[in-house]
Amino acid sequence: MTSRARFLAALACQPLERPPLWVMRQAGRYLPEYRALKAKSSFLEMVKTPAVATEVTLQPLRRFPGLDAAILFSDILVIPEALGQPYAFRDTGGIAMSYRLETRAQVDALNPSEAVTEKLAYVGEALALLKKELTTSADPAISHKALLGFGGSPWTLATYMVEGGSSDDFERIKLLFYTDRATFDALLEKLTAALIVYFQMQIRAGADAIQIFDSWGGILSGQDYQAASLRWIRQIVAALPAGFPIILYAKGTATQLTDQAFSGVRAISLDWTHELAITRRNLPDNIAVQGNLDPVLMQTTPEIVARETTRLLESMRGAHGHIFNLGHGITPAAKIECMHALVDTVTTWKN
Repeated sequence: MTSRARFLAALACQPLERPPLWVMRQAGRYLPEYRALKAKSSFLEMVKTPAVATEVTLQPLRRFPGLDAAILFSDILVIPEALGQPYAFRDTGGIAMSYRLETRAQVDALNPSEAVTEKLAYVGEALALLKKELTTSADPAISHKALLGFGGSPWTLATYMVEGGSSDDFERIKLLFYTDRATFDALLEKLTAALIVYFQMQIRAGADAIQIFDSWGGILSGQDYQAASLRWIRQIVAALPAGFPIILYAKGTATQLTDQAFSGVRAISLDWTHELAITRRNLPDNIAVQGNLDPVLMQTTPEIVARETTRLLESMRGAHGHIFNLGHGITPAAKIECMHALVDTVTTWKN
C-alpha cells in the first residue's frame, strides 16, 4: 500500500496494519537544510516562491522517508494579506498585522473573495509542483505520498486581524463578538467566502486533503464556540466537494468534540491533552482522529520518544481511523534523533 493510499484509507476509517504518520509543521528550524535555505530568504519570500516552498515541503520527507504525507509550506495569514491586510513577524516574536481592524468601514473595504485566486496564485503553483513531484518522482522517499493543503479557520484569522497581530488576552475580538455582532459577522462572512475560494483552489491544484486550523477556538466560552467559530467552519465544509476529506484541528476545544464531529469534517485532530483512545471510542465510527503525542517530547531523548509513542499506539490497538501525529506543530527545539525515533517506532509497529 502506498503512503497516499494508507493516509486516505485512515481518513475513511478503514482497518490498517499501522496508522499513517505525518507531523504538523513538518518543515522548520529544527532541520539544518531548512536553516540553510532560510539564511538566503525571508520566511515570506520562501512562502511566496513556489519552487522554494516546494523544496521546503519536501525536506522532511527526504530526511524521514517513513512520513506518509507532505503538508504545504505556507502560513494561515496569507488570507488576510490577500484581503488587503498584510502581516509580518515581530523582532520580539509573534505576528504583527500592518494595521488592526477597528471599524465596519475597514471590514467593508477588505478585498472581495475573488481576489484570493489571483493574489494567492503562488499557493496553487506550489501545490501543483508538489503534486507532480509526489506523483512522478523516482525518489522513494517522496513518491506516492499524500499532499495536504491547509488554512486557518475564520475565527482564528479574525483574531489576528482585529487584535492587530498576536495577542495575550484576545480582548478586542471578544468585545467585537459581544458588542457589535453585525460587524463581527460581516468580517467572518468575508473570511469564510475567501477560504472557500482558497480551499477550492488548493483542491484543484492537487491537495488530497485540507486541514483547517482553528488554533484559537479554545479561547472562546464554550457556549459561544458555535456562533463564533463552528458555524463558519460548517459553511466552508458544505461549500467544498462532497466527501472531500477535511481535517479540523481546534486546540483546547474538548467540550466541542461532538458538535465538531457532526460539522461535516472527515477527521478531528486532537491536542495532547486528550486521552486519545477514550476520544476515539466516544466519536462516531466514521470520524477519524489524528494525534496526539505531546510535542515537548521531541526535545527529550529517542528512548523516551519511542516509549511514549509505543504507549500511545498500544492504547489505540484495534482502532480504525487513526493518523499518528503530534498534538501540535513540531518546535524549533525538536531533536532530529527524536524525530527519527518517532518515525521508526510508528512505521515498525503492527496493529
